[in-house]
Amino acid sequence: MATSKGVIQGYTAVATVDAAHQIIVDTQAYGVGAEQELLLPVVAATSALLSAATLITADAGYHSEANLRALAEADVPALIADGKMRQRDERFATQARYTALPNPLHDKSRAVRATPEVFGPGDFQYDPVARTCVCPAGKRLQRRGGARVTRDHVGAHFQGAKRDSGPCALRARCLRTPATTLVRNVAFFHGRISTREVNQSARMRARMRERIDAPAGRAQYARRFATVEPVFANLRANKRLDRFTLRGRHKLDTQWKLYCLVHNIEKLANTGYAA
Repeated sequence: MATSKGVIQGYTAVATVDAAHQIIVDTQAYGVGAEQELLLPVVAATSALLSAATLITADAGYHSEANLRALAEADVPALIADGKMRQRDERFATQARYTALPNPLHDKSRAVRATPEVFGPGDFQYDPVARTCVCPAGKRLQRRGGARVTRDHVGAHFQGAKRDSGPCALRARCLRTPATTLVRNVAFFHGRISTREVNQSARMRARMRERIDAPAGRAQYARRFATVEPVFANLRANKRLDRFTLRGRHKLDTQWKLYCLVHNIEKLANTGYAA
């Protein structure tokens, strides 16, 4: 799964939280590397709880053209942040100064380095029928989602496993920055989306940017931080769930649900529900 510190071997735990009382209304644990494909299943799972006043908010990890299109077709009000939302927000204008500060977990400095020659897509064995990819070292890469669009180009994306990349003898020839990059990502493009689809996607992205950059949209999206982030903080810090102790998605999903259930019981008790 992708994290702010790189890609790690783990699971993605998703929680849908009610803004009024911080009650978790849906939760799942998935063994996927990216969160984009998880948004629509969550919306479907909570469809019975949606009302005319419901607004779904999600961070940039869930932003994709497929998600925006599906939400628009289903007429589901939503605010999904994109990767450049903070760059457009004047409240984050001074955040760049913090990149120069030392961080014990992640080196955020960007020193100028010479770009070495590394393996290109042609050095990988890609089978478009079986949808598999094998690296020059003979290791099979993991496929990331279905057909993905990158700058109007449709392609298949693959990612190496950390257990294979770490001890690999060809690591220096595969990664431009082997000291800081954990795994290799490679894409194979096989076409472009049509001009009509490009225009539709551009319009959907523009509409979402306009909504989330408007004063009302910023105020609504800002509530997401106070709604869902304290829930994860409670589970991680107070309930001590800083890592899962089981293996396998079904066992891990059960453990995640149990912790979320304890969180809900605590919330209901504190609001006087049992009185």
